Amino acid sequence: MAKIMVQGTASSVGKSILVTALCRILKQDGFSVCPFKSQNMSLNSYITLDGKEMGRAQVLQAYAAGLEPEVFMNPILLKPTSDKKSQIIVNGKVYGNSTAMEYHNMKLKFKDMLKSQFEELEKKFDIIVMEGAGSPAEINLRERDIVNMGMAELIDAPVILAGDIDKGGVFASLAGTMLLLKEDEKKRVKATIINKFRGDLEILKPGLTMLENIIHIPCAGVVPYFRLDLEDEDGAVEFNKKITAPIDIVVIKLPHISNFTDLDALKAEEDVSVRFITTKEELGNPDLVIIPGTKNTIDDLITIRDSGLMDAIKKYSNKGTILGICGGYQMLGNSLSDPSGVEGSLDKIEGMKLLDIDTLFEEEKITTRVKARSINMKTSNVKTYGYEIHMGKCSYGEKAKPLFEIYDRNADNTSMQGNIVTSFDGAINRDGNVMGTYIHGVFDGTEFREYIMNTLRVKKSIKPKKSKTYESLREKEIDKLADIVRKNIDMNMIYKIIGIKKRD
Repeated sequence: MAKIMVQGTASSVGKSILVTALCRILKQDGFSVCPFKSQNMSLNSYITLDGKEMGRAQVLQAYAAGLEPEVFMNPILLKPTSDKKSQIIVNGKVYGNSTAMEYHNMKLKFKDMLKSQFEELEKKFDIIVMEGAGSPAEINLRERDIVNMGMAELIDAPVILAGDIDKGGVFASLAGTMLLLKEDEKKRVKATIINKFRGDLEILKPGLTMLENIIHIPCAGVVPYFRLDLEDEDGAVEFNKKITAPIDIVVIKLPHISNFTDLDALKAEEDVSVRFITTKEELGNPDLVIIPGTKNTIDDLITIRDSGLMDAIKKYSNKGTILGICGGYQMLGNSLSDPSGVEGSLDKIEGMKLLDIDTLFEEEKITTRVKARSINMKTSNVKTYGYEIHMGKCSYGEKAKPLFEIYDRNADNTSMQGNIVTSFDGAINRDGNVMGTYIHGVFDGTEFREYIMNTLRVKKSIKPKKSKTYESLREKEIDKLADIVRKNIDMNMIYKIIGIKKRD
C-alpha cells in the first residue's frame, strides 16, 4: 500500500512540519491520508474524544489531513519526568514509568502491535505519511529501533531524509547520516529535502549536485525558512523574551514546562505579546502572568521558589492578574501533597497561597475532553473548551470559588454532544484577579479568550476587540504551509516515491 516516511539528520530539523505539509497537500490532491509516528517524545500532549492521550505534533498533522486526532496516529508517547526517566503512554493510556535503559530494553515488545496497527491503517486510507524521530544514524539505538529505519523496515516504507540548513553543515549532516546507515537502510532513502533555507538558491545549487554525486540520492527540493503561526517540534520552539505588542503577557518558563501549546491561540490576538521568562528580573509589569502546565509540579515549584521568582509573582498579585493552568494552577494553592510518591519523594510542599485550595496527587491520571462555562468571574456563562491531563485533585477553602462549571465531557469542539455532566473546575479568588484551571487549551475557546483579553485592554484604555476563531486561523496557516512546500519540492518525485499516481 502507499506510504512514505520523513526521517531527519537530527531532532528539530522540521520533520513534523514537513509531514504536516504533505498531509495537507495529499488531501488537497484528493487522497485520504493519515499521519503516523510510532513513538514520540514530548511534553505537549492532547486528549482524544475517547479520553486517550497522544502527542500534539500528530494532532496538527491530523488536522492537516482533515481528520479527528486518534491515538493510532501516535501509539507510543514518552513524557520525560526527569533527565533519565519518562512516563510511557501506550495506545493513549499510562503503561508505566521507566528509565531510558528500561524502556530501551522493552521496545521490541511493541513491534508486533505497531505492525498490526499500521496494517489496519493501510486498509482505511489511500496514503500513510510517517514521521521518524531524532536521527536514523543513532547507531547505538539501531538494534531496538521502532521509530526510524526499524519501523520503515517493519512495514517496508520508502524514506525521505530531511536536513536543516539553518543550523549550518547540512551537506555534512546528510552525507554523514547516509555513511552511518547499513546498505539495506541506504536503499530505503529515495530523496533528500533541505529545510529552512535563507538566501540565493542559485548559490546553493552546485552543492546540491555535488551532494547527489556523493550519496547518489536526488534532492526533492529546498524549502525556504518561514514563520507561520503553527506549533512545531518541541525542540524547535523559539520562546520569545521580548515585548512585541501593547498587551504584555508573561509565561513562566518552568524547567519541565508542558503543553505550552495552550498559548498558541493567543497568536490570533494581534495586539498581544507573549514572552517567556525564567528570572524575577525579567518579570517587569505585565498585564497578565500565566503559570503553565508542567510534568513535575513540585520540582518546578521548588525551582521558582529558590530563584526568587515566586516572591516576585506573589508581590505582583497585589495589583496584577494571574492565571495558572494545570500544574501552574496547583502551584497557586496553599499546599501540594503527594503521599503516594506520584511526582517524587517529597510528601508535601507549601504552595504560593494565592488561591485557597489544596492539591492531593493521586495515582490515577484524569484524561478527558471538556466544555465549560464561567461561574464566578464578573461575567458568568463565558464558554470555553479544552482537555484535562492531570494526576491531582483540588479541594476548596473558604476564600476560593470554582472558576468553571463543566457541562460536557468528551465532545468535540464544534457541535457534537458528549456526556452531559455538572462538575466544577478551577478556582478564583475573592478579588477576581487570581485564577486557575485544569483545562488545557483554555484560550482556544473564543469567548473566554476574548473576555480575558478585553478585560486587559480596558485596564490599559485600549478599545475592546472581537477575537478571531483559532481553528480558522490554524486552517489558513496550514494551507499557507502546504503552498510553500508544494512550490519548493518536486511533488512528481514524491508521488513516484510513494508509488501512487497523482490525480488530475
